[in-house]
Amino acid sequence: METRAQRRKSAAAAAVQPDFKVNGNGNGNTNGKAVLSKDEAGMTKAQAEAMASDDVFHDYEFGGPVGVLAMMLGFPPLMYYLWICLVFYDGKLQGPKSFAWDDIKNFVHIFYDLAAKHAPPSKRGAQIFLGLMAFQLVIAAILPGFQQEGLPVPSLNGKRLQYNCNALACWYVTLVTAAVLHFTGTFHLGELIDHFGEMMTWAIIAGFTLAAVCYIVGVTMGHPIRMSGNVIYDYFAGAVLNPRIGNIDIKMWCEVRIPWVLLFLISLGGAAKQYDQYGYVSPNQAFMILATGLYINACAKGEELIPQTWDMVYEKFGWLLSFWNLAGVPFTYSYSIIFMATHDPAMYKFPLWGNILLYTTLLTAYYVFDTAMSQKSRFKMQQDGNDRIVRKTFPQLPGSVVKNPTYIQTAHGNKLLTSGWWAYARKPNYTADFIQAFTWSLCAGFVTPIVYYYPVFFFAVLIHRTTRDFERCHRKYGKDWEEYMRVVPYKFIPGVY
Repeated sequence: METRAQRRKSAAAAAVQPDFKVNGNGNGNTNGKAVLSKDEAGMTKAQAEAMASDDVFHDYEFGGPVGVLAMMLGFPPLMYYLWICLVFYDGKLQGPKSFAWDDIKNFVHIFYDLAAKHAPPSKRGAQIFLGLMAFQLVIAAILPGFQQEGLPVPSLNGKRLQYNCNALACWYVTLVTAAVLHFTGTFHLGELIDHFGEMMTWAIIAGFTLAAVCYIVGVTMGHPIRMSGNVIYDYFAGAVLNPRIGNIDIKMWCEVRIPWVLLFLISLGGAAKQYDQYGYVSPNQAFMILATGLYINACAKGEELIPQTWDMVYEKFGWLLSFWNLAGVPFTYSYSIIFMATHDPAMYKFPLWGNILLYTTLLTAYYVFDTAMSQKSRFKMQQDGNDRIVRKTFPQLPGSVVKNPTYIQTAHGNKLLTSGWWAYARKPNYTADFIQAFTWSLCAGFVTPIVYYYPVFFFAVLIHRTTRDFERCHRKYGKDWEEYMRVVPYKFIPGVY
């Protein structure tokens, strides 16, 4: 992002490419509630200026080209290293005997051989992982869904995209399909554990490849936004906002349909593997079925709320989102599942009170997470006049909608919610999400630090993301944001931080 002044392209020019839509179409309507005068697109002058600012490159993030190159080159070997330590060394972190060159070479050679033997890009790995991707793509294309209009997209001059929100139908079809395949003996879910390394290799390949395709198509056929002029950085961050194939938004599909579905299936695979070996499923392994099931179900049942989020409205689709959704989430957030599936349950057994506390903490954190996300998204939809139909998907938790909400009216035209969970912290959903992440690791006990990779990594992600978000909001809302920070002074934990 070096050009620093690249404006969004016109909506008409950005709309559709043959079979591959770089952004898509929308109807251009806004809610009409702002008090300032509006232009042809239905936006206030302040909104139009803020949108223009959103589509201008401001600064490098993640350490710039050098930092993102290090991430792209470093994460794949890190994933192999942690998996190998987890499975083949009982979770003990390994290293060379010394810093002597021969010892380093020997260490690298041992780990390379293990990866080559147990995580090659095998035919079976491709059948499982790429087969799941193809299946999810097909059902996303053909199943009916709830039609939801997104927020105004800056790069489309304030127009809106239409989303076919059929994740819930796809989720139910996937559950039935997995059950049929497993219980008919066609595909034993334990294979997800046996072929974990091979699937991970294909996921890494897919993450890099999809990012490359979107980047190349976006640059050559579309209208890239917020480009830096540095190829490495722009490949990492992405060139386009909403790449589409037909009616499928690739970014939303990658965020909802692959990582969390696969993570849940891996948890079922861990339980199946444990049952085959020990004749029962431990409360710890069952916990991960519940935890991952709650998460994917939350994503699916409230999919119509996702178009209102930062990811869909602002984040471009590049290596960061492609790789992390296809490879990072399912193959690093599952370390506790893999450890429990390959080790004696006695190693991480909890007393009854420990299991009760673990499950209670998860369910409490999930309730706050689910309702906080719903409150914020439904508030946006209310203000946007986009909440006429409320879906009755399961479960609809009490407190999901704030009645008679309080808010701060900004000169930009938007309103900043100060009711519900959002009266106590600016990111209550992040706090609850992190607690869930921590329980996902805690269920595997304290035998290995590797299972705590997820909450440690996630904590860093949330801090970085919060910083980016708040900087953008301050730039967008100015003094109104400062007033919001005065009214809601805490970021994550009321009275603490």
